[in-house]
Amino acid sequence: MLRLSTLAIGLFFSVNALALSLADLSPSDASGGLKDALSQGAKVAIQQLGKPGGFSNDPDVRIGLPGNLGKAASAMKMMGMGAQVEQLEASMNKAAEIAVPQAQVLLLDAVKKMTVADAKSILNGPDDAATAYLNKSSREQLRAKFLPIVKQATDQVGLAKQYNSFAGQAASFGAIDAKSANIENYVTEEALDGLFTIIAEQEASIRDNPAAAATSLAKKVFGAN
Repeated sequence: MLRLSTLAIGLFFSVNALALSLADLSPSDASGGLKDALSQGAKVAIQQLGKPGGFSNDPDVRIGLPGNLGKAASAMKMMGMGAQVEQLEASMNKAAEIAVPQAQVLLLDAVKKMTVADAKSILNGPDDAATAYLNKSSREQLRAKFLPIVKQATDQVGLAKQYNSFAGQAASFGAIDAKSANIENYVTEEALDGLFTIIAEQEASIRDNPAAAATSLAKKVFGAN
């Protein structure tokens, strides 16, 4: 599968899986190999999610109705609202797919700004260290980039206003949290969560198979222990 064979994130996490000593690597090699892996991983994750069905066809990231609204979806379908629910969920996932390609420049910029100290911390960090770094360093900017794109996409769908009205009423009774009461905010956060979920999956799969590194420098760095 594409996500298992091409992403190069996560090669840096398992010390036991490495073949040489990280201490033997120069700071520039360690930083360069990590950046290569992160860049490749970000590009492939975006390619995977930014295509038709990227979100809706993947149960790990598919966006459904939030909170108790999601739990009530089956009941709504029984009440003859099944088409409405399906259309709303389809529009939410489509909006996320439209927004995700805009993440590439920001993610790559975050990778370029990584310092040697950042790289060292990631290389010696937990299994999700790279994802955590990208999330922390780029999520705010990604949110600002995604939100207007998501809003434009949902505005083009007649269900957006209906969702906001219905969800807003539900939130006032505690059915969903305030963040989920607005469709644009909800889809934006779900899209970001989905993006970092895919990156985290790649960390785990590549950690199990360091030979899948995208570049020779990444192979050198992540073949070390």
